[in-house]
Amino acid sequence: MIFKKQPGFDAIVGSMTPDGDGFNVDILPAWKQGRTAYGGLTSGLALAACQKSVSDLPPLRSANINFIGPVDDRATFTATVLRKGRNVTTVKVVATTDKGTAADIVFTFGVTRKSDLTVDYPIIDAPKPQDCKRFTPKIAEPIVPKFFLRFETKLIDGARPMSGADRGYIRAWSRHSDVNSREGIASLMTLSDVLPPAALPMFKKMGPVSSVNFLLNFLVDAPKTTDGWWQVETSLSAAQNGYSSQVMRIYNYDGELVCEGMQMVAIFI
Repeated sequence: MIFKKQPGFDAIVGSMTPDGDGFNVDILPAWKQGRTAYGGLTSGLALAACQKSVSDLPPLRSANINFIGPVDDRATFTATVLRKGRNVTTVKVVATTDKGTAADIVFTFGVTRKSDLTVDYPIIDAPKPQDCKRFTPKIAEPIVPKFFLRFETKLIDGARPMSGADRGYIRAWSRHSDVNSREGIASLMTLSDVLPPAALPMFKKMGPVSSVNFLLNFLVDAPKTTDGWWQVETSLSAAQNGYSSQVMRIYNYDGELVCEGMQMVAIFI
């Protein structure tokens, strides 16, 4: 498909151009989800703009992402330091288009400290990526959101959307298709929202959904993995009144939990 030939995340970050206090970037069709940019791309570009604007940041600890309006063909990302303390630096990034504010994101960076407390959330054993089936069969590629083809994703457990499953759960391996886009925290941020909403496997018909917000907490200083592969899972916690809440976790290839998050999704089905 023609979309597979379009630039990966690394190239898009490289194309960001300064504009006053912010950075302009064109959103390519291959990175769209309906009429807006894929939410992970918006989040990743916001972090890239933050990194370009603010020097000497400690490791990223948390990202609080609010999706406000569509990020269409062109957007500007502007970073503002809210506070730079001895241990924690807080930076706000606003994404705007010609229609107004599209996303409001707060990143929290914090220095590493020694602690007597270490608690992990153990991973469930999984087959290697090469032993798992493609999440999207070839025949289904024309109907999945365009951005999804920017990633290689393999199903480990759970169910695909619209399969009428008895629970909302998806667990998969995923990595950027573009080899040059597999390194760095902004790359991981972009991949973090790759899976469909956890509620979708429970439906038997298609319909629109839209991310409302996204909270991610990073648990290691500099997340790394092997060959770009991350194990991503999303689990439905509750759903009613047209909204769902889900818990999300990302592990590296060796099974280390690198970040944990929660997301609200608006459901129009």
